[in-house]
Amino acid sequence: MTRATLDNGLRVVVSEDRSSPVVAVAVYYDVGFRSEPEGRTGFAHLFEHLMFQGSANLGKTEHFTQVQGNGGTLNGSTHLDYTNYYELMPSGALELALFLEADRMRSVALTQENLDNQVAVVQNEIRVNVMNRPYGGFPWILLPPVLYATFTNSHNGYGDFVDLESATLQDAQGFFDRYYAPGNAVLSVVGDVDPEEVLRLAAQHFGDIPARDVPARGDFAEPPPAGEVRHVHHDPLAPAPAVAVAWRVPDPADLEAYLPYVVLAEVLTDGDASRLQDRMLMKDRTATSIGGYLGIMGDPLDARDPTPFLIEVHHPAEVSADVVLATVDEELARLAADGLDDAELARTVARMRARYLREVDPVLGRAQAMAVCEQQRGRAELVNEVPGLLDAVTREQVQAAAATLRGDRAVLELRPGGAA
Repeated sequence: MTRATLDNGLRVVVSEDRSSPVVAVAVYYDVGFRSEPEGRTGFAHLFEHLMFQGSANLGKTEHFTQVQGNGGTLNGSTHLDYTNYYELMPSGALELALFLEADRMRSVALTQENLDNQVAVVQNEIRVNVMNRPYGGFPWILLPPVLYATFTNSHNGYGDFVDLESATLQDAQGFFDRYYAPGNAVLSVVGDVDPEEVLRLAAQHFGDIPARDVPARGDFAEPPPAGEVRHVHHDPLAPAPAVAVAWRVPDPADLEAYLPYVVLAEVLTDGDASRLQDRMLMKDRTATSIGGYLGIMGDPLDARDPTPFLIEVHHPAEVSADVVLATVDEELARLAADGLDDAELARTVARMRARYLREVDPVLGRAQAMAVCEQQRGRAELVNEVPGLLDAVTREQVQAAAATLRGDRAVLELRPGGAA
């Protein structure tokens, strides 16, 4: 792995992979839902859309036509703590991909027409994905206000319609100037490339973008809930009930303390042999689907503090949420008391390693993982160390993690139909 930092603060990480003639280029900005000010919910996601509406030297849609016309694909997404953009291209189009990303980092086309258009697009996306869909926003939008007390951690990152409609061009320009500075970004390149050539081209295309002050990250810390905090959400489109329960876990930056919880989620919920799947789906028939994961967005290695350990259960109408929660508590207590044997731990970690390696084997998956590790932990090299870190998790650590998941938690019940 090769790295450099340009004079304007842009961090560049490169990994050479000659297995196929493709290259992935990813740019990650250290801004996400948690960076939004009050009164501007959904602004980080709205701005992601604006970044595709033209730039210093490209008109609207030209970014798409340049990438797709050269046989590539592209996209972007907004998360709690970053917004990312990427291209997957034939390796001969590396310089084009770098030019395209540098051009919008240099200056995005902020016009009233673009802003109005993208507000409407985002509102329609919310209608399709949340308002008019069964289980829309469950639990990733609906649970944070139950688990957290601060606006930073609890607000709806998709956005409130009133907030979106009140966004101004001045807001957009200020957001760009503050968060889209080179020093607030990571450029990750993986594929059939010469690392030194990538660094040369990165300096050529990004190096003359003026440096700007990088905003200090806010203090997002807050205490965990005291006791159980419970809320009921009524979903008129849902055919059956569901429940989500979440506990706070150690800071993901402390991997030694954090990874046992990641393994614990797998032990409980991943695969037919997992504790909750075996009991609730196969034996008791008290659930129709079960999921467990770390982080609101579902990627355990893509999370900063504070973050939850979350279990989501969809269950038949004749089974109450209290029955579901009691079963979860019983299995956690059994793990805390009796632990797990070597074979169960080995089987779980082997499955996790295999899935992780499948995710980072493609050049795009590796470019994205490198960018997150560099952005959040200052070490893109961590991508290669994760399998070994998972192997190092012990039975005793998983058992101790289970013992911490007690009554200080958030519970969100989803009930079909309107409120009584």
